[in-house]
Amino acid sequence: MLKYTVKKYCAEGSKINQIIISVLMVLPVFSYGAAVGWMSPMGPRLMSKETPAAEPVHPDVISWMASVVYLVGTPTVFLYGYIVDNYGRKKALLLTSFSMALCWIIKLYSTDTWALITARAIVGMGVSGSYVVTPLYIKEISEDSIRGTLGSLVVLSQNLGNLVVFILGEYLSYKAILWVCLAVPILHILLFMTMPETPSYLLKCGKVEEARDALAWLRCRDGSEAVVDVELQKLLLELEHSKAGRFTTAIKTIVTDRSTFRAFRITLIITVARELCGCLAVLHFASLIFKKASDGGWVLTPNQQAAVLGAVQMVGSCTASSLVERTGRKPLLGTTCLVSGIAMCALGAWFYAQTLTGVTGSSWLPIAALCLCIYCDAAGLQPVPFVIMTEMFSFQLRGTVTSIVIAFACALVSVELRVFQPMSSSVGLHFVFWLFAAVCIVSTVYIACVVPETKRRSLDEIYAEIGGKETKDEKDCEAVVTKL
Repeated sequence: MLKYTVKKYCAEGSKINQIIISVLMVLPVFSYGAAVGWMSPMGPRLMSKETPAAEPVHPDVISWMASVVYLVGTPTVFLYGYIVDNYGRKKALLLTSFSMALCWIIKLYSTDTWALITARAIVGMGVSGSYVVTPLYIKEISEDSIRGTLGSLVVLSQNLGNLVVFILGEYLSYKAILWVCLAVPILHILLFMTMPETPSYLLKCGKVEEARDALAWLRCRDGSEAVVDVELQKLLLELEHSKAGRFTTAIKTIVTDRSTFRAFRITLIITVARELCGCLAVLHFASLIFKKASDGGWVLTPNQQAAVLGAVQMVGSCTASSLVERTGRKPLLGTTCLVSGIAMCALGAWFYAQTLTGVTGSSWLPIAALCLCIYCDAAGLQPVPFVIMTEMFSFQLRGTVTSIVIAFACALVSVELRVFQPMSSSVGLHFVFWLFAAVCIVSTVYIACVVPETKRRSLDEIYAEIGGKETKDEKDCEAVVTKL
């Protein structure tokens, strides 16, 4: 009902329907962002004497709650790949919201250890669905002129979810936050059921007339117009090309073709930089970190300081799209990686000085350093590797590479979040932050020596650089960085 009402009032050729469906489709990503942010204010509350559970939750349980999301997300990436191909993008996205709703319902039902960990495990389906289905859906429903803008809503909505829960964690009760979070996926399920399937998937199923109707609605045009026919023919041609991109064929191409394999290796290494720069661990355990950094004289509570991080992350996300087009991919990725590494070094030095002297002065320093790290992550480290990945692979390989890289990233993060709290307790926060700094600095060297600039370059030009004859310096630099 909603779609016909909108079509009646939108101007011919308007993009309003594409914007509406894009805003609705990123609600599951918002829910996932809220689930990530929820750990920061609620983790300390669950471990405190005022815990909503029967007794204070053990720190090991909190670590498992943080890491199990990505442990489950690793295999479910491929499950969602199967679902979107065989049951459709729309059903896959609705399943994503259903899993997020189930997560919040289980937490409302019980605060026992089994419930907390099970609920967080179900979030793993949410992260897989968010990052497998949503970018694909946006690509298939949007026009070229606004595809980049609509695509930026994915990371922006996740960061907004983080920020909202950081703020709610300061002012609402444990169960009130859960009810607010539950409302989002339920609202998405109710509204998104009225939205159409993507024209590309409808064509794949042989439903040409339904695809025409969906495309006409998305473009705010009549189905009989010539412009709709032209775009429909382009989609049919793209569908024919995509048939050659089967998973096994794609894997064979990645492994056997030298340039493609090198591009794949570069993608995996910059994914390591993105996931092990420490920013995700900071977001999960922000309140705990700020509690240790606080000297009691700072005007903001740990949760309020965490909310500042969320606000900085939002600013970084908003500036990312303009920065990546102005500076290029490689300079932005290298600069943000280096600055993040320097900030992590400073953060580690501050905590190390604290352990030596016991003095917690200059509490502004860890806050400034963390804000700088989070800004660099949102403005470059997080979005740029995805941009580079899409620009270094053909249409036939892009889906396979994306699934593998997301699964690899989930596996990395699951280990990182599981060991973060035990490591910080045993060897100190300073050592953990120095490890993150080392990853950033070594990655900066790799980016400078090996990663190609992909801005406004064809695939042939990129492959000519990464697959062509290497200089001795390039080989030596890559060998040193790989060993490190």
